[in-house]
Amino acid sequence: MEVIYEDNHIIIVSKSSSEIVQGDKTGDTPLSETVKQYIKEAYAKPGNVFLGVVHRLDRPVSGLVLFARTSKALPRLNTMFAGGDVHKTYWAIVPQPSAQASAQLDGQWHTLTHWIVRNEKQNKSYAYDREVPQSKRAILDYRLIASSDRYNLLEVNLHTGRHHQIRCQLAKIGCPIKGDLKYGSKRSNPDGSICLHSRRVEFIHPVSKQPIIAEAPVPDDNLWHALTDSITTQVPHK
Repeated sequence: MEVIYEDNHIIIVSKSSSEIVQGDKTGDTPLSETVKQYIKEAYAKPGNVFLGVVHRLDRPVSGLVLFARTSKALPRLNTMFAGGDVHKTYWAIVPQPSAQASAQLDGQWHTLTHWIVRNEKQNKSYAYDREVPQSKRAILDYRLIASSDRYNLLEVNLHTGRHHQIRCQLAKIGCPIKGDLKYGSKRSNPDGSICLHSRRVEFIHPVSKQPIIAEAPVPDDNLWHALTDSITTQVPHK
């Protein structure tokens, strides 16, 4: 865990792919408890520390997680997330697609719209080109920002927040995320991660009303560094 931004009302940290945001059946210490302990020690706080979880990242995903430090900020952040007022940008490494893939990798922004059905038993989502029973519409924008001989780096902006949305939609167009066996990657990553990174978050502070922009460093990995070092131009968000 690395603290990226903090004030009296919120804290933004960058998590590794090995950390879970909230406790689960594994019994591993969740990121929320690690952040509470950090606050307790950093500010010499007696007793229990308040921390509100407002969103989550899948365990194998790295990058930014935002928490509320006060009961005043928590409901406001929940409303902002529900209303799409928190802009999150992800980076994903995908293999060079096959000839049959429908991905458009010309460096321009492209929009994907699918209807996603979540299978609770499998903990997996399925994307369809048309509306089907129990489906929810999923929309994202993506563009190519860097390439190597074998891999592409995509930037992704979400318009909706469906279960495994980026993983599912990119797999649907023939670009499964590197290491993501569940969605069609041919092999796992040695550390159990998938190459999906919550890179940037932008929003208006729920209390001060000041604009907040935070960015997470990419994982300390040769492929991540090779691809991100080759980015020369940042195109404005869509």
